[in-house]
Amino acid sequence: MQLKGLVRFFTILLILYSFYELSFTWVVRSHEKKLEAKAQSFVNFNYRNADKATKDQAFADRLKRLKDSTKNVTVHYGPTGAISYQTAKQNELNLGLDLQGGINVTLEVELAGLLQSMANNSRDPQFLQALQNADKRKANSDADFVTLFRDEYKKLNPNGRLATLFAVAGQDRIKPNATDDQVVSAIRTEANDAFDRTFRVLQTRIDQFGVAQPNINPDKQRGIITVELPGVQDEERVRKFLQSSANLQFWEVYNLSELVTSLQAADKAFVAAMGGNTDTTGGKKIDSANLPSLFRYLIPLQQDNGIVGMVSTNDTSLVRQYLNMPTVRAAFPADIAFAYGMPEAGNNKTQPSAFVPLYGLKTYGRAKAKIEGEGIVDARNDFNQVSGKSEVTMKMNPTAARLWADMTGANKGRFIAIVLDNIVYSAPVVNDKIEGGSSSISGGFSITEAKDLANILKAGKLPAPAKIVAFQQVGPTLGKDAVKGGMYAFGLSFVVIFLLMLVYYNTSGWVANIALILNLLFTIGVLTGLGATLTAAGIAGLVLTIGMAVDTNVIIYERIKEELTKGKNYQQAVNEGYRRSLPPVLDAHVTTLLTAIILFSFGLGPVKGFATTQIIGILLSLFCGILVSRWVSDIFMRKGRHLEYFTGVSKRVFKHAAYKFIEYRKVAYGISFVVLALGIASLFHGFDYGVEFRGGRSYVVRFDKPANVDAVRDDLKASFGENPVIKTIGADNQLDITTSYLITQTGAATDNAVQAKLFEGLQKHLPAGLTYDQFQTRYKLGSTTVLPTISDDLKNGAKWATFWSVLIIALYIFIRFRDWRYSAGTIVALAHDVLVTLAVFSFAREIVPFPLEIDQHFIAAVLTVIGFSMNDTVIVFDRIREMSRQMVGAPKEVVINKAINETLSRTIMTSLTVFLTILILFLVGGEVTRGFAFAMLIGVITGTYSSIFVAAPILVDLGGKKPLGEPLPTVEEPAKTRNEKALAKH
Repeated sequence: MQLKGLVRFFTILLILYSFYELSFTWVVRSHEKKLEAKAQSFVNFNYRNADKATKDQAFADRLKRLKDSTKNVTVHYGPTGAISYQTAKQNELNLGLDLQGGINVTLEVELAGLLQSMANNSRDPQFLQALQNADKRKANSDADFVTLFRDEYKKLNPNGRLATLFAVAGQDRIKPNATDDQVVSAIRTEANDAFDRTFRVLQTRIDQFGVAQPNINPDKQRGIITVELPGVQDEERVRKFLQSSANLQFWEVYNLSELVTSLQAADKAFVAAMGGNTDTTGGKKIDSANLPSLFRYLIPLQQDNGIVGMVSTNDTSLVRQYLNMPTVRAAFPADIAFAYGMPEAGNNKTQPSAFVPLYGLKTYGRAKAKIEGEGIVDARNDFNQVSGKSEVTMKMNPTAARLWADMTGANKGRFIAIVLDNIVYSAPVVNDKIEGGSSSISGGFSITEAKDLANILKAGKLPAPAKIVAFQQVGPTLGKDAVKGGMYAFGLSFVVIFLLMLVYYNTSGWVANIALILNLLFTIGVLTGLGATLTAAGIAGLVLTIGMAVDTNVIIYERIKEELTKGKNYQQAVNEGYRRSLPPVLDAHVTTLLTAIILFSFGLGPVKGFATTQIIGILLSLFCGILVSRWVSDIFMRKGRHLEYFTGVSKRVFKHAAYKFIEYRKVAYGISFVVLALGIASLFHGFDYGVEFRGGRSYVVRFDKPANVDAVRDDLKASFGENPVIKTIGADNQLDITTSYLITQTGAATDNAVQAKLFEGLQKHLPAGLTYDQFQTRYKLGSTTVLPTISDDLKNGAKWATFWSVLIIALYIFIRFRDWRYSAGTIVALAHDVLVTLAVFSFAREIVPFPLEIDQHFIAAVLTVIGFSMNDTVIVFDRIREMSRQMVGAPKEVVINKAINETLSRTIMTSLTVFLTILILFLVGGEVTRGFAFAMLIGVITGTYSSIFVAAPILVDLGGKKPLGEPLPTVEEPAKTRNEKALAKH
């Protein structure tokens, strides 16, 4: 009763939690729909005669303004009280860029530049060659760059000491007599710090895009940072922002007292400019008695502390817009440049302030500051022994030190702003002239704040902090198509499985369906609560969860049906069914879970989202399928109502099955041999690798009419000078065009050159007079760029993921069954499944009317197939072990045949439910997951076959006459007595 009470408690708790988490999405959507209506009303009133492009831009600008201005408006309530729109937006279900359009960027933190900087830009030829060699090896090695550099340098200069390169002036942590290990340790520490600094800079830059739900994931082990910017389509701006070096500058600032007259004049100019225009909050003319004031948005302070005023975080873009109005700008000194500072923490240091400081930088008309990032030699957080407070110490090179002495000498008692990428991170007051280039910055810093400022100062001198190695742009149209296809697949799969459970299991099917509904609700609720991003692959994971969620109930119900057929009463059959089903259910879920975890570890982007969904779905499937289903079944039993487990269909299917599978094992061996041959042949026949595995630039282009692929290929070959790979995706007027033209070169100029060549080659197939900009916005639906470096990393990761999946599952089976034959059967069956899938993708790629590519989605499918195949195999293995204990002395052929026949109904039903959901995903799920779904379809069929005809028959021919399981103790002779006799015998 206590366990049932806990199940009831956690079920109700999860229901409430899931609904609460999903409520954020509902209130945000409701609030944004109201804002969209207001924005549309504004456009209709003020831009009624404008063209569509102008209206669309005005709508977007107005909607952004409304969203910014309502960030702190209460839209929801929770346990802690009122919840603002901004907070609710952060807690809603995140949609990946493949569902709403946007840009995905993978950046690699380049450590070669860092090592050059630490070696004082040494021109030593062996040092430079070692850097080049390490960079080449990194593409095909799991070792980090520092280790590779050391190995390569030792190859070129076996007797050389690293300290002679890195013990240069200003490097306190590396001494001239340091050993190579000490030098490598110091370099690795600096490399880790450099990665953190780059990550911090990127975070700040991403905030400037104004994206409501940006997603940035650092992977320090691989040295890469993945950035997702849903809704962003400005490719050039993204590349410029994310790939440029950090811009650290030191500027003098205007005091408030120097700007009082300017601020008053600016306010008058602002009021005059706004007097004849529309109000910022609606479409009505402003009443002259209620003219707006600049000080409504910019609040001047009462003291000189280097800050012009405070601005609400909701109004930063608006105030910048107002300050750039020509009449307002004319009121200020000609050399002033405005920059915002960092939001100050609230009273408890955990809640951000609603205001940011605005600084007026004194530029003297220059674009570059007197002192910039390259002048900083070192910076670190320190502890002042006298004041007992944290501070930041900073060292400059000789040139910067001289300028610093002049600047501090001329600004005693004034403030100097430390600016990174146009954001003021600190504005310390100058106490005295500082000579020698060494300074300390104090200001009541916490240890964390001091460390952050030190990192900011060091970030300014990091050469080429990151380069883009993979770039994907998904247009809004493709995103909408992915959502539409995914939701169709999800809804249709749910209905089909829901009805199938009722048709096959009668009233007990309702319990399975209740468990299914709860499983899906909990999965989506937990995903939302974890802040996970739902991608098209994630929807595929949900569809697969539908099929696998009922698997637990199928295993249990089939066992209950067996017990009822044996003549046991309802209570006994239910108890026995749940008890005997627990081991195979746990084994099946553990094997699937292991592959999902491995996929999560090796996958990137959407594939990681799929793995996340699968992991959560598997864990919740156990809870719902075992505990919740039993609790609901007990409710019926307590009321004296027995659930029915048979229908007319299920009574007839597989009744008295007695097929002789083992007798045909030699035929199966022959088929497996052919599979082995085809699998090996596929390696020579070749595959179509996706752009992420072979490197290249891929573009999705939609034409006005069906495209002639051969003609398009010929024209693009003339344009690119090489054969592009072209595939039809979805409709026959939509092509995926992949080219390796200039793939070894990077940068915005190269990307633009490739796209210009693409446009040039497609001229004959596009409307006459179409401009390049129109092609970019209307016909190019999406693009992907992957450099060979990251593609090699992905291929290696895929190989290792597959290897570890097979090995770990085989080890688990060995531990679980304590018999090497079961592990051997597992390995052969899994190898069989993988080879079949590879063979199909190799030999059918030129036959089927859709792309069959080896990419991350394919690897996800293979690993899922491995887990699913083991799901079936474990059920058969578990029954073989059970039957061998009961049928002591019976031939292995008889035992295995009986075990397979008794589990045949479960095997077919579990396979059928998954097959149907994947088939629906394949048919209506859209192009993003079609290759994945096809691989899964092949995998489900071959996995079912291998469980029956490969894994089980192998047990007959392995291990001689050794039984397949220890016999169970008899009633007359309990286990203790048997053990005593065995000891006496020995």
